[in-house]
Amino acid sequence: MRRAITLTTHFIAIAFGFALGVYFLPILTAPPSPDAATLDAMAQDAVFTAEFSRDLLGSDFLHWGEGTVSLTPTQLVHKGALAPGPDYMAYLVPNYVTHEDEFLPIKDRSLAIGPVKTFKGFALDLPDGVNPEEYNTVLIWCEAFSEFITAAKYR
Repeated sequence: MRRAITLTTHFIAIAFGFALGVYFLPILTAPPSPDAATLDAMAQDAVFTAEFSRDLLGSDFLHWGEGTVSLTPTQLVHKGALAPGPDYMAYLVPNYVTHEDEFLPIKDRSLAIGPVKTFKGFALDLPDGVNPEEYNTVLIWCEAFSEFITAAKYR
């Protein structure tokens, strides 16, 4: 009996430590975010602007984003904050979605812009030939866990 309790408590401690590692490793290894002035300058020529919100159906205390997202002819720029996590990807999506159950059926029609490595603002270059008018939403997705983080409808 005592051995079972010891094994159970050790397993719980290891699982908890692993979960903390998954959560904190991206924070510890993230490169520095661009400063606010740099992000403002990059977003100056924005064609579309929208807001990430914490109040979406698929967002929760571990999966959220807030702030302004801007699309210029050549870049996607976010000024705000994202919940830290591993393997984030920014997408342009043809339909506004607020939950992973809504995104998964249209993921193949969405365009992956690039990995998001910083959590206090980022800028990603748009791939050559991308027309943002073919989409209406910017979405942040966790590839590792197939988790919705946030989305913003820009048109």
